[in-house]
Amino acid sequence: MNAMKYKGYTARMDFDAEDNILVGKILDIEDVIVFHAESVHEFQTAFHTAIDDYIAACEKLNQKPEKPASGRLMLRINPQVHAAAFRKAAHESQSLNKWAEKVIEQATRI
Repeated sequence: MNAMKYKGYTARMDFDAEDNILVGKILDIEDVIVFHAESVHEFQTAFHTAIDDYIAACEKLNQKPEKPASGRLMLRINPQVHAAAFRKAAHESQSLNKWAEKVIEQATRI
């Protein structure tokens, strides 16, 4: 996958052979942001403009722009739960991070 990053957002770049253009889509957010360009340079400019316009539109609507998740999660939990999770992860020969990721992924499947 070809991708670019700007202000914490990632755009996927696909080539549309029928229209002979590059099509961009912002990844990892629920809001749909798409754009297109005829060259990589134009793609980068269109990407930056799309993000800047999205942020400005959110401000105008008094909404926070959606941000992609960073992959870091800080939790404060009961020490007994923490210890039990640590033991369960060790029992499955996994780090606590990998074990917690697996459990959260299973719990969030729709």
